[in-house]
Amino acid sequence: MAGHGKIAVTGASGLVGSELVSMLRRDGFEVLRLVRRPVNAEDEVHWDPDAGTIDAEGLRGIMGAVHLAGDNVASGRWTKAKKAKIRDSRVRGTAVLAGALAELSPKPQTLVSASAVGYYGACGEEALDESAAQGTGFLASVCGEWEAAAARAQNVGIRVVHARIGIVLASRGGALTKMKMPFLLGMGGRIGDGRQYMSWITLEDLVSALVFALQTEGLEGPVNFVSPTPVTNADFTSTLGRVLQRPTVFAVPKFALRLGVGSDMANEMLLGGSRVIPASLHAHGFVWEHTTLEPALRSLL
Repeated sequence: MAGHGKIAVTGASGLVGSELVSMLRRDGFEVLRLVRRPVNAEDEVHWDPDAGTIDAEGLRGIMGAVHLAGDNVASGRWTKAKKAKIRDSRVRGTAVLAGALAELSPKPQTLVSASAVGYYGACGEEALDESAAQGTGFLASVCGEWEAAAARAQNVGIRVVHARIGIVLASRGGALTKMKMPFLLGMGGRIGDGRQYMSWITLEDLVSALVFALQTEGLEGPVNFVSPTPVTNADFTSTLGRVLQRPTVFAVPKFALRLGVGSDMANEMLLGGSRVIPASLHAHGFVWEHTTLEPALRSLL
């Protein structure tokens, strides 16, 4: 899929989406941004995933779509209502978009639909490629339903890529901004015993990989969007401390995390990790800008 085609993007105003829109335009693509508010620009198409509506006519002629929209899993405690919002925003939005794409004529070639490495659950030190089984827990079940919701597009022959995204490291916003503050205050340290793995990717590599997925015809199904070198939380902590020239002597005990953010969120997002390997991207020839953590952090910070 060469440049100069038309690509629809959901979540276009977010951290990843805004960078993706910029890169697609630089590469010669025309971008349509799906928005929930009233349309006020020529490059916008209205949709309302909660109501199940989308301006399908506005999508006519697109070559592909990248679906990134979803409620932020890391903002606020995982109350029953928050969990429902996390699940519904992903599953319902994906089903609405996939259904609309399936009805288009001509049909787009590709749907790259965000998922997450949370699909695998907490798996200790086992290295996980795309063939690994679905894990257990809230995030794993959400990711399973999220990916299944794209079935209508897949069933009519649209190439669907489930982008299982790891921890996104960016110079502004995202996980790194939240992690950086305690380190700058001299209070940085590992989380729990620090043995849990963190599967990370820089924003630059993630956006490049999303464009690569749009353009690479053989790439299909689940694809791990992570760097080739996941690290333990202890390694991440010591590396970030070294880059910021700050001590990393504090450790956050498990009980304090569970009290602070709730047991489910603490266990799945902070204490449970997965060592995820990007076998599919590697096999299809994707080239990372940042393959190891320290140079990546130095570049970002």
